[in-house]
Amino acid sequence: MPLATKILRAGAARSGRVAGTLILNFEQRQTKQGFFFTGTGTCIEFAFEEPPALATDDALVLDDGSLIEVVADAEAIIEARITDASVLARLAWQLGSRHVPVQIFANRLRVRPKAEIEAMLANAGAKLTTLTAPFEPDGAMMAGHDHGHDHDHDHHHDHEHHHDPGHDHHKK
Repeated sequence: MPLATKILRAGAARSGRVAGTLILNFEQRQTKQGFFFTGTGTCIEFAFEEPPALATDDALVLDDGSLIEVVADAEAIIEARITDASVLARLAWQLGSRHVPVQIFANRLRVRPKAEIEAMLANAGAKLTTLTAPFEPDGAMMAGHDHGHDHDHDHHHDHEHHHDPGHDHHKK
């Protein structure tokens, strides 16, 4: 069974025979280990150390040197149309801070269906539409990349706090 050993990102120089195409949804394109079948029935094994964050036009280099092209499959998504650019930017930031995969366009966002997220978008005035389309969120190539974000915000040191003797925080 062919083993995918390397990823060539879209636009990278390629040499090798294209042996097939994998059509994968978003979750499958994040899979570190597993088995997937090309359109012609060839089983390809994934054994990556990190989530590969594959995108349309990426190629997998197999252990025999041949290539497998990657295409994003259509799946159910929510498109949120937003006319105000500042609202769109704020929503994109909020979704990112929640680690929600989001595909960003000039006047709209696309996310995977989730009631809580849909309610947040609707409350912000977005016009929501359910679509079936490829989902290729921005920043997916950062999947598995340690960017130093730490959720432990405890401080283990003292802060000095000096007051002017005539200054009282409790006066009204």
